[in-house]
Amino acid sequence: MSNSYTPPKVWTWGAESGGEWAKINRPIAGATHDAVLRSGEHPLQLYSLGTPNGQKVTILLEELLALGETGAEYDAHLININEGDQFSSGFVAINPNSKIPALVDTGTGSRVFESGAILLYLAQKYGHFLPKDDSKRTEAMNWLFWLQGSAPYLGGGFGHFYAYAPEKLEYPIDRFTMETKRQMDVLDRELAEHRFLGGDEYTIADMATWPWYGNLVLGEGYGAGEFLQVESYKNLRRWAEEILDRPAVQRGRIVNRAWGPLEEQLHERHDASDFELRTQDKIEADTP
Repeated sequence: MSNSYTPPKVWTWGAESGGEWAKINRPIAGATHDAVLRSGEHPLQLYSLGTPNGQKVTILLEELLALGETGAEYDAHLININEGDQFSSGFVAINPNSKIPALVDTGTGSRVFESGAILLYLAQKYGHFLPKDDSKRTEAMNWLFWLQGSAPYLGGGFGHFYAYAPEKLEYPIDRFTMETKRQMDVLDRELAEHRFLGGDEYTIADMATWPWYGNLVLGEGYGAGEFLQVESYKNLRRWAEEILDRPAVQRGRIVNRAWGPLEEQLHERHDASDFELRTQDKIEADTP
């Protein structure tokens, strides 16, 4: 096999590994610089970026607000991971793992990190989007944790080697394509039997999964729609389209988004009116 690699007896941190995100990768934790995080006036302070993991939380927050849960008002502050914002002392104090999203509940003083933990925290705090029935709740939790365990194969596996790695390598692309298609088939079979994941009730399991596999099956992930034959997953596409039609999802998916069409970029969210007044197309049109 060409370009084969023999690992040394002891790995040492040397040159950058290459690829789009290489400059933010390092083998040690902790802060690289001191910076105080900004804070807004609302009960919940979210520090995030509009990646799939970030979208999970803003979709849930917008769904809670749509139900009239005013206590779920939030300020969403942009954390630019490509610039290393996640390694500031302020962010590391909230999430020692330096990954978005991270949440501070000013009412309780709690820090919450890891997207799945944030979803569960908010669903329990406000009493929505988790079934009350024990068996149905367990089934929803099955799918929430399925996503938390499966998405790294899609993002860090398939997405990295297909879209971001410095060179295209057949073995890892084939390996993670096979797993990604298997996962889509798992979801497609489940959604042939149920309207949503785990049953007929829309839950945080759907909100966690949609930004990853919903975007993917709608052809929005890694430019790989044709490669993955996403149109063949009929049930998964039906579910993805239904969720995308929800107004709260349409709002939540653009919060802290800093790429793509300007009208779909809301870098920071501090008030509900920001969706009408502060998307990037409006800001740039007002800039001399």
